[in-house]
Amino acid sequence: MDRPLLFLDVDGPLNPWAAQPERRPEGYTTIRVALHPGRTLRVWLHPGHGPALLALGYDLCWASTWMDAANRWIGPVIGLPELPYVDFGAGLFALRPDGVHWKTEAIVAYARGRPFAWVDDEQSPADEAYVAAHHPGPALLHQVDPRIGLRRGDFAALTEFAASVTP
Repeated sequence: MDRPLLFLDVDGPLNPWAAQPERRPEGYTTIRVALHPGRTLRVWLHPGHGPALLALGYDLCWASTWMDAANRWIGPVIGLPELPYVDFGAGLFALRPDGVHWKTEAIVAYARGRPFAWVDDEQSPADEAYVAAHHPGPALLHQVDPRIGLRRGDFAALTEFAASVTP
């Protein structure tokens, strides 16, 4: 059986964007990214996150607006190899009348029934309900506080889920 998938959002879990602007969280490094000409983003990343994520027993996949750009800007800083990514295509930022996040349907389709965990800072009960109704395998939607990013407790929850779905 395949290992479970771990869908990773960048902004929130890996880049605690909502932290106080003048206070870089302890252990994080700052990079400046120019994804669009004339607009530089400040991104805080923790170099320890990559090895910790790789040790969890998942197949990692970007599930972020960064899409393939995460392999260029984020992965190398935190020690991740090139990863596959969910291509949100025309669904990027598309509002849904049912309140389901614009990422959810694409993530469920990408998983194709495989067990998965999804780490993000924008999940809601509507996403939980959508996954329960449309995904036949086990799933963990794990919300991370965008002020603090991934912490020890988050890694513990991901470890526990992986152990529960891995033979």
